[in-house]
Amino acid sequence: MVSYRAVNKPIAVALLSGGLDSVLAIRLILDQGILVTGVNFSGGYLPVQHEGKDPAERAADQLGIPLVRLPIGQEFVEFVKAPRYGRGRNMNPCIDCHILMVKQAWEYGTKHKARFIITGEVLGQRPMSQNKQSLMLVAKRSGTEGSLLRPLSAKLLEPTVPEKTGLVNRKRLLDIRGRSRKRQIELARKYNVTEFAEPAGGCLLTDAGFARRIKEAFEHNESSVEMVELLRFGRHFRLPSGGKVIVGRNKTENLELQNRAPPGSILIDGTHLPGPVALLIPGRKRDRVMAARLCGRYSDRRNEPEVKLKISDIGKFQTRPSEIEVKPANPDESISLVIS
Repeated sequence: MVSYRAVNKPIAVALLSGGLDSVLAIRLILDQGILVTGVNFSGGYLPVQHEGKDPAERAADQLGIPLVRLPIGQEFVEFVKAPRYGRGRNMNPCIDCHILMVKQAWEYGTKHKARFIITGEVLGQRPMSQNKQSLMLVAKRSGTEGSLLRPLSAKLLEPTVPEKTGLVNRKRLLDIRGRSRKRQIELARKYNVTEFAEPAGGCLLTDAGFARRIKEAFEHNESSVEMVELLRFGRHFRLPSGGKVIVGRNKTENLELQNRAPPGSILIDGTHLPGPVALLIPGRKRDRVMAARLCGRYSDRRNEPEVKLKISDIGKFQTRPSEIEVKPANPDESISLVIS
């Protein structure tokens, strides 16, 4: 958090996704002369922004506030595996996840003298995670009872400590309820907010394809944060041995696979031709031929009798890459092994 010691104003932290609701919630508090630092989570099962600024960064710029990044850690992954409060349509444990985000953002805020925490939640907007009972549960389980302020629906909820003490003027907060976006759009025009992320666009767990990937990974005991993060990149295949092959679909994904290859895996790529990078986890010798064939299947030379590829062991010092010549896998073979 940026130091505010020289400024005699109260401080708040706010969950900032970059969506319209979080932007408007912060705007309402900024209008009361309170300094706000945005908190955004990254990694894990959240999308990757490869070029330019992501929605949270653009929103922070638009609001003129500092932005802090906190990582999606192993505790989040455990909630995805076994949520206490259920899931949405796919693998999204919205209540559990929100509790943990609020808790960790508040822990950060209290270390930096924040007086309260803000979210952009709207009462009744989502039937499972934003009904009154769920909102109360999030505050209780996150340890923020009395300190968690939802400016967009505050007048429909019990007053929080900053409202009771006069730090925040409750009369200037709102009473938005339900799924309609009409009042938010009107506020966006008032504040000249022209750029914001789409609702529910920031979590891959709501995507059916990604949900299948992570569920299949859990079935094979691949539940570390590092393995979950790899689910965001490439085509995924499960070999009969239980090994996994990930084949990059473009230059950016190839680079991600190279940078994220875990110890004990192997990287496969073309020696003299542009094309995909493949990652085999774990790098067992018996799986290398099939992994190389899958890599060849998505290269520019997929129709040739054989392709020459380079194999590099990850985590082994002083090991020179070796070469292998294989027949590219045919479409039926790749389809039979694909996860999603």
